[in-house]
Amino acid sequence: MRLVRFEDKTGVIHFGALTDSGVLDFESASKGVGLQNEYLKDVNAFLSAGDSAIKHAQTLIEVAPASAFTPPANVKLRAPVAKAGKIIAVGLNYKDHSIESGAKEPPKTPMIFAKFPNSLCGPGDAIVIPAGDPQVDYEAQMGVVIGRIAKGVSASNALNYVGGYLPLNDVSARAWQFADKQWVRGKSCDTFCPIGPYLTTSDEIPDPHVLSIAARVNGTTLQDSNTSKMIFKIPELIEFISASITLEPGDIIATGTPEGVGVFRTPPIFLKPGDVVEIDIEKLGVLKNPVVAA
Repeated sequence: MRLVRFEDKTGVIHFGALTDSGVLDFESASKGVGLQNEYLKDVNAFLSAGDSAIKHAQTLIEVAPASAFTPPANVKLRAPVAKAGKIIAVGLNYKDHSIESGAKEPPKTPMIFAKFPNSLCGPGDAIVIPAGDPQVDYEAQMGVVIGRIAKGVSASNALNYVGGYLPLNDVSARAWQFADKQWVRGKSCDTFCPIGPYLTTSDEIPDPHVLSIAARVNGTTLQDSNTSKMIFKIPELIEFISASITLEPGDIIATGTPEGVGVFRTPPIFLKPGDVVEIDIEKLGVLKNPVVAA
């Protein structure tokens, strides 16, 4: 199921699904057919409800009248997750990217850092380059959205705690990232974590480690890889993180980027106003964002 948050022509934001018949507002449709439930109002509550919510929504999609569906062109998709308490990112999680960065060897354990929630934005929203030319870069990543409270989870059971997957752009101000000797400021600027266009529920993706992943800037492919090349797979990441940090519904894990980022190219390629960046992950959709100056 492709979960979406979307804005109608009056500016009101709704929660629902993108289907072959159009966009369905869960709350409105459920009232029309007598299938209301509180978790149909909010994506985090929906994820927390797990399989029962998905089955409920599938039934709703099947019984809703054609008039309940809105053409996608008539709505604006927003970030599918609005309230991510934590965005936990993983550095150097693809061997080829580790090599291009100059690391002598790949990390022995996951390298995690934080992106603050203010960095979240959605499909079509502008990536805003801060003043001072901080050398803004793109990073294609798969985002893992947590669906259940996870604490001390084993890798063997970790995927049961995943609510879904989505394309994510770990936008990075390289000048600040490298000058600070730690990554939070350069990774957490406003608009530096676009996600979307929708959240694909985990039941649709039996193996998240077999998907092509790419980044394009102005139509030119600059990253072209596969999630199979992750050094630490998603179950390992969840086990590692949840050993010390409680993961909650709506939290996002950014799983790392493959080779081809702009800063390590010759010559370097940094984003500039007027650019359009696309993050394309097989089965998860294409996240597209323009770039503007502050």
